[in-house]
Amino acid sequence: MGDSNGVPDSANSLSDLTMIGQPMRKVDGLDKSTGRATYTDDIALPGMLHGKILRSPHPHARILRVDVSRAESMKGVHGVVTGKDMPVLYGIIPWTQDEYPLALDRVRYIGDGVAAVAAVDEDTAIRALAAIEVEYEELPAHLDPFQALAARGDYEAGDYIHPPRKEGWNGNITKQVTLEFGDVAGQIQGSEHVIECEYYFEGTTHAAIEPHCAIGLASGDGRLTVWSTTQVPHYLHRELARVFEVDPAMVRVLQPPVGGAFGGKSEPFDLEFCVAALSLKTGRPVKILYTREEVFYSHRGRHPFHMRYRTGLDANGRLTGVDAQIVLDGGAYASFGLVTTYYSGQLLCAPYELPAYRFHSRRAYTNKPACGPKRGHGSVQPRFAFEVQLDKLAEKAGLDPIDLRRRNFIGADTRTVNELRITSNGFLECLDAVERASGWADKFRKLEYGRGVGVAGSTYISGTNYPIYPNEMPQSGVQIQIDRSGRVAVFSGASEIGQGTDSMVAYVAAEELGVPLEHVRVLRGDTDFTPVDLGAYSSRVTFMLGNACIDACRKLKKQVQGAVSEVWEVKPQEVLLAGGWALWARDTERKMPIREAFNLAEAKFGTLGATGSYNTPKDIHGDYRGGTIGASPAYSFTAHVAEVEVDVETGVVEVSKIWIAHDCGRALNPVLVEGQMEGSAYMGCAEALLEEHVFKDGDHGRQGLHNAPSLLDYRIPTSLDTPELESLIVESLDPEGPYGAKEAGEGPLHPSIPAIANAIYDAVGVRVDVLPFSPPRVWKALQEARASGKLGKPPAPERARVPERGAKR
Repeated sequence: MGDSNGVPDSANSLSDLTMIGQPMRKVDGLDKSTGRATYTDDIALPGMLHGKILRSPHPHARILRVDVSRAESMKGVHGVVTGKDMPVLYGIIPWTQDEYPLALDRVRYIGDGVAAVAAVDEDTAIRALAAIEVEYEELPAHLDPFQALAARGDYEAGDYIHPPRKEGWNGNITKQVTLEFGDVAGQIQGSEHVIECEYYFEGTTHAAIEPHCAIGLASGDGRLTVWSTTQVPHYLHRELARVFEVDPAMVRVLQPPVGGAFGGKSEPFDLEFCVAALSLKTGRPVKILYTREEVFYSHRGRHPFHMRYRTGLDANGRLTGVDAQIVLDGGAYASFGLVTTYYSGQLLCAPYELPAYRFHSRRAYTNKPACGPKRGHGSVQPRFAFEVQLDKLAEKAGLDPIDLRRRNFIGADTRTVNELRITSNGFLECLDAVERASGWADKFRKLEYGRGVGVAGSTYISGTNYPIYPNEMPQSGVQIQIDRSGRVAVFSGASEIGQGTDSMVAYVAAEELGVPLEHVRVLRGDTDFTPVDLGAYSSRVTFMLGNACIDACRKLKKQVQGAVSEVWEVKPQEVLLAGGWALWARDTERKMPIREAFNLAEAKFGTLGATGSYNTPKDIHGDYRGGTIGASPAYSFTAHVAEVEVDVETGVVEVSKIWIAHDCGRALNPVLVEGQMEGSAYMGCAEALLEEHVFKDGDHGRQGLHNAPSLLDYRIPTSLDTPELESLIVESLDPEGPYGAKEAGEGPLHPSIPAIANAIYDAVGVRVDVLPFSPPRVWKALQEARASGKLGKPPAPERARVPERGAKR
């Protein structure tokens, strides 16, 4: 049996697994820990020039004139390019391409690229930037999304940041979505309890340790090569070919190891086009490395969200309806904003059953760096608001918050109210795990004043069900070659950004073909010789690349089993490949080294090689506009409990510990899964307490300037600030995942923030619905509660807990 891709059912022979599920090293760990790994900025090509980009000092202005003559005449300067050299709009989403590689006629945020130079060294390039003369006509700056949405007038006058898409439209709106499922008004009107509240999630950035870097090489024979820190080599390859009007077969993108990304490198950036243009102009390789300040201004991080939720609960503690209104502050360009606007509503419909649901989301352009995808793209912000809303409802109904979540569990093998298919679902086991491990029953509403615990849950996708550009081709492909020495080579187009992609395919190949892990070579990151994989985004890689790798391996495994069985005169399915041996299942003393088995297969079938691919099922979502966005072949589920201490005199919140239970389907390598869970919770804790990606407003001379564009000033937790983290892996064995696996890289972030918010309330009886929970903000809330006589521990639940869990309506 198998699925539509030819991958055998994941449940087959799971009891025979010898490596999958065991703690293993990362295959690139030694190179990275010893400094041998070669990152993009480590590469130095013969004759290489160094590039820099001139950036706008204004948040919104018309470009009247760009004079590069002085820069071009400087000693050591080999080339200068402007927007006129690349007058083609680009963008990661084909329907919202609104960005030029360098600004052509208008700049839309401080930091927008205007010109680029290539020189013999970086210092000369910086001096050349200072010699470029740009004349601007300043335009009104829109820094507030509500102001931008309310604007009326004329694009040429600066009332709109982008031209309206059609007559009568507001050019400050990227996307607006309204979807309704069920009778929301009627369901909420008939509710026993209704809560309506507003929430604000501040924007945050990725803070990956490696800045963006790119090298361009035009070889003179029509070929264009770009090395980049990108997360999406395939999409970059497509956009380079389109912008420069080059045959895609003449473009090559190489992706060296990437030093972290978290979504911040998941679309093309100006530097990748600039190095290509400068190399085409100079005939020499050109490198551009962002400064840390440029990383902050390039951004594409977490959108600020303004959210209002109205939620109903019946007398039995069941949710009746949810009505959401959301405004997204998108920054200057669309980026992934079309998808983000849908994700802000579509991904809220599990792990709880919602009889009726409506959301109205609008993404506004503002004159700030563009927002995009950050770990947990589009659903971290609404999850914060909704999980806090659930706790408010639980208190109003006299229920324990964990009990409320159990009562509303959506179940497995079902559909959400917006018609997304759910297969495996271990959310109840996640709740059980954090409840037990945290000692919830002995702590909730029982700790001394100033200490508290909070719970939250969530779900996330295991990859998007459809590629960014419409096509019917596989989402991921692998090519595998077996050498007669016993070595296995895996050619993979997937992106290794530190999460363990290369290790994952090595584990699969070693498991399926029975070779030691050290005999597997993973060759990736080069569009010239690897099959297409769409990139490292939306937690897609393990599910999709893993299935593609299994597909290829099992084709080769069948050949090896057939060749050995012929010699042994046994059935092919009785031949096992494991631990460097081919063995007879009926008597494992009968065996031969795996190298000999491979040689027999090569003698019988010729050179051993196979391809594998994966594509998603297409019947897993509703048939309505936007129904495909948020659809995924599988969903992970997560529950967290956070324990905090609040200093009531200063407002300082300290997170003592977070218990993280995550349903990852199957942990292919528990060590890597735990690392992803802890890294996600760390990032959520950082956003809850510290991070603010904000810009100056009011002072016209400084409008739009980033408030803290450095790792010294942008606050993220050090090791001393990080709470104790305990990972609790839950395995639900998804029927379509590789060996039952689902995602683990983004889902575990979501519950940290609302769990901390709910724990603060348990500690001091004060709600803070605006992020981050900084000392001044918490202190102010405490002072307001003290002045109104409401300071103190909140009341304990009145109603007994229900013994059964997850009963369906």
